[in-house]
Amino acid sequence: MSSTTTTTTSTSAGTVILGAGIIGVSTAYYLSLSSSQPSPSPSSNIHLIDPSPSLFWSASGFAGGFLARNWFAAEVSSLGALSFAEHARLASAHDGRHKWSYAPSTSLGYSAVAANKGVKKRGDDWLRSGTSRAEAALGDKEKAPVVSVEDLKKKTPAWLRRRQGDDVEVIGGEGDTAQLEPERLCRFLLGEAEERGVKVSKATEAVEVLRDGEGVIRGVRLKDAMTGEEREVECSRIIITAGCWSGQVWEKLFGATSETVKRLPVTSLAGHSLVVKSPRWAGAVDGEGCHAVYTSHAAFSPEIFSRVGGHIYFAGLNSAAVPLPSVAEGAKVQTGSMELVKQAARELLGSGDDGEDDLEVVREGLCFRPVTPWGLPIVARVPDEHLGGGIRTKPGAEGGVFLATGHGPWGISMSLGTGIVMSELVQGRPLSADISALAFDDNVVGKAVQV
Repeated sequence: MSSTTTTTTSTSAGTVILGAGIIGVSTAYYLSLSSSQPSPSPSSNIHLIDPSPSLFWSASGFAGGFLARNWFAAEVSSLGALSFAEHARLASAHDGRHKWSYAPSTSLGYSAVAANKGVKKRGDDWLRSGTSRAEAALGDKEKAPVVSVEDLKKKTPAWLRRRQGDDVEVIGGEGDTAQLEPERLCRFLLGEAEERGVKVSKATEAVEVLRDGEGVIRGVRLKDAMTGEEREVECSRIIITAGCWSGQVWEKLFGATSETVKRLPVTSLAGHSLVVKSPRWAGAVDGEGCHAVYTSHAAFSPEIFSRVGGHIYFAGLNSAAVPLPSVAEGAKVQTGSMELVKQAARELLGSGDDGEDDLEVVREGLCFRPVTPWGLPIVARVPDEHLGGGIRTKPGAEGGVFLATGHGPWGISMSLGTGIVMSELVQGRPLSADISALAFDDNVVGKAVQV
């Protein structure tokens, strides 16, 4: 048996963020912006922890990067709008078009046969029923973009294989949708946060909450997955942003003490994807946007995004049955599922009447998105009563346990807004978005798995 050593890192009013996906790095980024000013909690007191040896192996690296302004349920519309605006602002301020392929997008609904255009839905019903994200677009006919036949031809991408009698509909204009490459955005946010002093620990997990003599959280015990070495980091604030793994983090830290929430009601939905190159897409020239196409196939409802750099992202095959690996880096694509995605890509992106396969596969991917039974994320402070075991936190901005997870397919789109709001929440500042419907409340407690 290998020996275990323990060291202590002493900080005051520190913050530990558990989970370094896009929600975690966004939170660290905006918290470090605020903490770069004279304050009791400088950036050097922010610790970003992740159990994977390398980062961004799940949705933060393999998602499509689609952004929407108003395709959301009412409960998250404020957060969605804030985040969409911040994506545009950040890209403008830091050359996001070149650094992470940010671009406005025209969103299209495509059907191989003329479609009956009924009223679209909001929310995430499309995700659970295996249909298209396009159902989340605004359904008011009065609000739908008005596009002439000639303009529609111009807005239809050359890389989409058209068929006789098919149907294309504009469901989102460049002011309402955009896209980016998630991993590149994550690396930008992480790099900026590290430059401001945020400490990052990979292949590390939190194994215990530390308390003072009165039961108040004073820190966490961390364990290095490679060496077994343990160390203590003093902090008064803990933020769980571990995506699909948030439940595991909660169970390890609070499962034994909480009498109301043994496990968080957050599960995973897996999605396979391809990144390909097509002779019919060389990339967007400066000033041009890209396209998002939502359609149907025999097996699933593909989502297709052209990217600034000349690649096309192809996904849409989702499953709740794919087991969640212990860490994101352990995810392996399933051959059968990937073949279905490739077949659909050939049929929709191939050349000629027969869909000749002239695509070059750049990357295959499998990511896991965190979902809740009620279809909304949890972005909130956890009331002390649900921590159990006499665990308490310092009041107000001095301490607390916080949670930001369950964003489903909208994690990339809502990432920056969530980071802003979480940084405000933990510092006791006025919030930039209404997250009152995303609280750690009866929804969480009532649907928590009791073990």
